[in-house]
Amino acid sequence: MSKAPDNLLVAVVDSFVCIKISGRATFTSSLDFKKLIQELSNRGYLRFVVDLSECVIMDSTFLGVLAGVGLKFCDRADGTAGGEVELLNPNSRLQDLLENLGVSHLFQIVQRTAPLVDRFEAVPSADVPRQEHTRNCLEAHELLMRLKPENVGRFKDVAQFLNEDLKAMQNGKP
Repeated sequence: MSKAPDNLLVAVVDSFVCIKISGRATFTSSLDFKKLIQELSNRGYLRFVVDLSECVIMDSTFLGVLAGVGLKFCDRADGTAGGEVELLNPNSRLQDLLENLGVSHLFQIVQRTAPLVDRFEAVPSADVPRQEHTRNCLEAHELLMRLKPENVGRFKDVAQFLNEDLKAMQNGKP
């Protein structure tokens, strides 16, 4: 049975999608976020507003997944962001994290009144095997290390642990 994460809401409004993240954005909701973006972009939506006005913190996995989304939408020959992913009202701590990890250039970061969206729905969450969560965490950290070489020192041990854990799961070890 699916349950909805209590901190991830979505509203599809004409030509854009607004995703509201409340509380802590962590690895547990990062797969739901990633799958939501993939599904909606496959349906033709190219503009996403991620409302962070109620998001207090993001862990490194969620930041890595968010960076992957930003990279997907700014993948242009000149390397510039096209503004398809807008981060709305991130607090100063989130802005510092985005800057320090070298991913802020992938987004339009704006401080303004949130769009008038009154039809938010909870994002459904499927039961995901531990192996998929581990793979997602590993990919997120590897991306952060590729985007900014200084991140290698921060995340190499985490990535190594996740890689070993993933190999153990693939070999049938608990």
